[in-house]
Amino acid sequence: MAIVALRPPLRDLVGGRWEIEVEGATVADVLRSLERSNPRLAGWVLDEQGRIREHVAVFVNQERVASDATVSASDRVHVLPAISGGSGTTEVLVGTRKGLFVLRGERGGPMEVAARRFQGQTVEFAVRDPRSGRSFASVTHGQFGPRLYFTDDPTAEEWEQADGPAFPEADGAAVERIWIVQPGEEDRVLWAGVAPAALFRSDDGGRTWALNRGLWDQPGRANWQPGQGGLALHSICPWPGDPDRMAIGISAVGVWLTDDGGRTWRHGNKGLVPQYLPEEARETSQDLCVHNMYRSPVVPERLFMQFHGGVYRSDDCGETWLDIAEGLPSDFGFPLVRHPRDPDRAFVIPLVADRDRVTPEGKVRVYETGDAGGTWEPRGQGLPNEQAYLTVLRQAFGHDGGDPLGLYFGATSGELFGSADGGRTWRTVAPHLAPVTSVRAWSA
Repeated sequence: MAIVALRPPLRDLVGGRWEIEVEGATVADVLRSLERSNPRLAGWVLDEQGRIREHVAVFVNQERVASDATVSASDRVHVLPAISGGSGTTEVLVGTRKGLFVLRGERGGPMEVAARRFQGQTVEFAVRDPRSGRSFASVTHGQFGPRLYFTDDPTAEEWEQADGPAFPEADGAAVERIWIVQPGEEDRVLWAGVAPAALFRSDDGGRTWALNRGLWDQPGRANWQPGQGGLALHSICPWPGDPDRMAIGISAVGVWLTDDGGRTWRHGNKGLVPQYLPEEARETSQDLCVHNMYRSPVVPERLFMQFHGGVYRSDDCGETWLDIAEGLPSDFGFPLVRHPRDPDRAFVIPLVADRDRVTPEGKVRVYETGDAGGTWEPRGQGLPNEQAYLTVLRQAFGHDGGDPLGLYFGATSGELFGSADGGRTWRTVAPHLAPVTSVRAWSA
């Protein structure tokens, strides 16, 4: 039985994960079998001739394949939308210290500010749920604390405030910052990571939120230590097609894994080396400062991580980690992007060090690996390369899912940069925004 996993929007038609008999089967046979059991899927993936449609990508394990590729019982088949890299409209949600900027424009061309919302407030994070089209903004008001808002149109004057995330009164805790909102694997399910390190779940598309007790009630929580940005749960990595499996990253309490939907959790830290601790304490300490973490949608066993001193890869679901920072000018940084269709490709933006959080040598460079961290290539054409000491924060680097991939990142000095060709060339998309805290994009 091969496993077939569909990604949005195809997943929304029939569900996300299927087991298909594959004896002597091709990819086209597997997909026709899926169509027979789910008539609503007919015509979406295969055309009338049984060929994979132009705007769909099918992977068998790690390799993109054609419809005549063979499939065995041990294979995992992923079906993803291969978004066009043509002249469609791109929207970028840019969170800043002075509000949310909604930028729109032709892909690869100039962009305009379509709207500015939450003026004067810090928008920690803003994202669009690709399943529903709903946008979310995490806003921290200077006097009244953090709030989560949502809307079906990010240019709208009024956004609706969500009920939460907030701790039950009996827990005696208060949310200090909402770091991330992540679509889940089940219909209308979303996850939110907050400080002080807690995970919240919504089952109604983000309107209401409930605390995940399994993580919050962890023994030893009283000894958890914060990073410089607080005790932050900032990375949430669902497992494509399996809502029970997830990895999360916490600064500074390392990687946590669940196989039962968050009822129980365990560490996934083997191989991480906290160089900021005395050598004799590194083996046993849980003060592990994860800066960013993403899972490959194509090969979910693979994750990439930016650590506080180290860039790492895991090939066993986050259980163990391999340092892949060799070839980078610095192993310190915060931003990280993994390619949505190629499990070997990822991008980082190094900073000098924890005591000097600026781009090395006054040159702004994005570093790309195409071999899972074996080598790294600098991508800087069109980026500032003299006396440019920029700081790029944790959530301020994103992609639009297109093909070729569109990449966007913003700096605390207010610039927003973009690439429409997978990072080979860059341009300044917006030169004078407020200090950028988050960047997320999508292309129509």
